Amino acid sequence: MVPRFAAEPPHEHLPSGRWALKLQQVFIEACAAIEPDDGAEMGQIGEIAWFPDRTWHGRSYIPAVASTSNGLEVFGYIAHTQNAEGDQDLTAVADVTAQTAADNPDWTIDLCEEVVGSWRGETDSVAAMTLVWGRPLGGEAKIAVAELAGLCVDQCELVDDRFTLLAPDDYRSDTLEIACFDGGGREVARESLYEDDDSE
Repeated sequence: MVPRFAAEPPHEHLPSGRWALKLQQVFIEACAAIEPDDGAEMGQIGEIAWFPDRTWHGRSYIPAVASTSNGLEVFGYIAHTQNAEGDQDLTAVADVTAQTAADNPDWTIDLCEEVVGSWRGETDSVAAMTLVWGRPLGGEAKIAVAELAGLCVDQCELVDDRFTLLAPDDYRSDTLEIACFDGGGREVARESLYEDDDSE
C-alpha cells in the first residue's frame, strides 16, 4: 500500500515573461545563501532552465537548474501557494553540486531531487515524498515514469525535453528509479536516485 499519482499533473506552461523574472529573483536570492562544501567560489549563475510544475497538498512546485561560471550547477525549486485574494507566497530551496552531466558520460538521465514531505503507511513505515526533475540525455523520450519496487507511482509528459515527478521514495527499503519512454512505449533511459555501492 503506497500513494500513486499523488501530485496533480502540470497545469502551466514553463515560466516566461514577468512570471519567469519574478521566479528568477526568488531563486537567485536562495542561491546567494548557498555555501559550497569545499569553500569554492560558486561563480555567476547562468540562464535558468525551468521545469514543469507539480502541485501536492495545495502547494505548487516549480523546479529549476542553472550552470555557474565556475563549472558548478545550482538546482532547486520554488514552492508557491495562492490565497483567496490572489496573493502568492513564494519560497525557494536551492543547492549546488559539482556533479554535472558533462562530467558523467555514463548518465542516461540528468536528475535532481528534493524531499518535500512524508507519507506514513502500514506498520509506521514512512515514505519520503520526493520531487524529482530532470532531462534524458539522448533518445526521443516522451514520457518520464517514477517506479518504486517495479510499481509506477507517477508519470509526466516531457515539456521541452524536461520532466517533473513527485513520488514516494525510500519506503520499506525500496527506492525510486526513473525511466523514460519514447512515443511507442520503448524504454530509452533509466536511472536510480542512488549510486551503486561500487561507484561510491
